[in-house]
Amino acid sequence: HVQLVESGGGSVQAGGSLRLSCAASGIKYRHYCMGWFRQVPGKEREGVAAIGSDGSTSYADSVKGRVTISKDNAKNTLYLQMNSLKPEDTAMYYCAAGLRRVGWVVRAIFEWGQGTQVTVS
Repeated sequence: HVQLVESGGGSVQAGGSLRLSCAASGIKYRHYCMGWFRQVPGKEREGVAAIGSDGSTSYADSVKGRVTISKDNAKNTLYLQMNSLKPEDTAMYYCAAGLRRVGWVVRAIFEWGQGTQVTVS
């Protein structure tokens, strides 16, 4: 049974930092593409960043230069380090596991996490 569990969300002031984590069970990160998405009420879920099985990374223009996606294959944990946070970064953030990525968007997703809320004021 595959399960992704996010943590690390919270409330911060503009300019602050947060690190999101996504711990997996039932899969090995090194075999798949992993990514972060975010969603605000009334809008579609959008891709934020993705990391391939080879460790290659890609970022949405809206976050490029402010966030870093990484993974620890030994711990089977995905991270999103977010710096210089802006109010427009406020959203529910989800991690996802998929078979491939197109730029910063993971495709053929087979598992989602439950989400962690990030609020920037």
